[in-house]
Amino acid sequence: MNKGSDVISALQFTRSDVERLITIAEELRRRLEAGERIEAAKGRILFTAFFEPSTRTRLSFQFAMVRLGGSVVDLGPEEVTSRAKGESPEDTLRTVDSYNPDVIVVRHREPGFASKAAEICRAPVVNAGDGYNEHPTQALLDVYTIWRSLGRVDGVSIGLMGDLKYGRTVSSLSYILSNFRDVTIYFISPPALRPREEVLRILDQRRTRYEFAESLDEVVSRVDVLYVTRLQKERMSPEEYERLKGSYTVSYESLRKYGRIPLIMHPLPRVWELTPDVDVLPQAIYFEQARNGLYMRMALLKTILGV
Repeated sequence: MNKGSDVISALQFTRSDVERLITIAEELRRRLEAGERIEAAKGRILFTAFFEPSTRTRLSFQFAMVRLGGSVVDLGPEEVTSRAKGESPEDTLRTVDSYNPDVIVVRHREPGFASKAAEICRAPVVNAGDGYNEHPTQALLDVYTIWRSLGRVDGVSIGLMGDLKYGRTVSSLSYILSNFRDVTIYFISPPALRPREEVLRILDQRRTRYEFAESLDEVVSRVDVLYVTRLQKERMSPEEYERLKGSYTVSYESLRKYGRIPLIMHPLPRVWELTPDVDVLPQAIYFEQARNGLYMRMALLKTILGV
């Protein structure tokens, strides 16, 4: 990955790309924690265009740019933009791109929209989630979190649990993990929520080991990390959601029965699938995971801007 690159898919990243970003993220973390004021992106502008709701991704990108010394312009809610008058997101992006931002971060509910945005815009485009398809920067911060927690990514066994069909974080994380040696992925879900065929095909091509399980009980003794995801209610029919709701829940009570509890991650937001009483466990690292997003996105923006 180089200066000026678009970031559309986790498949763009090689192992060396990921390791380089982790090194940059660690250096930026050290400098910020030492109280240093960073001005690397002074005079640069990040534009955030979220056509779908977001908290952590939008805010961490905005904080990341400000922490690098740059500025942020945000599209704002739909009701105060010309989107409320029926303007297409493509025309919105064409207009904004004409103002010459240095980077554009886009989220949209349409799979493949980030790729379309990259074709429209001269500024580098970063995919902050395109429907059920991908979320590459989430995957980068997830792998960074695993590395910080375990000191390695090679040899990691991870259980990806929940909505593996519609959850975009799962596909991107699987792709990033496939760059590392001796990784095993356990897909834990009802059969109806197993990963999409295109995701499994890529893992097969990259010779990444994976297995299916329908409950955590089957694999908990073998996983270093349990990555829990919510049901993507907005991407399924009400009937499908009601049928699958409650098919899995991770709680303090459910974890207590295991002799060994793995690290617990979640891309957030959580609903009922991960109960708040889990927060007290030392293995619960999902809020640290969210914090790591700041440093990884700083490292990514620094690389794209070439500063």
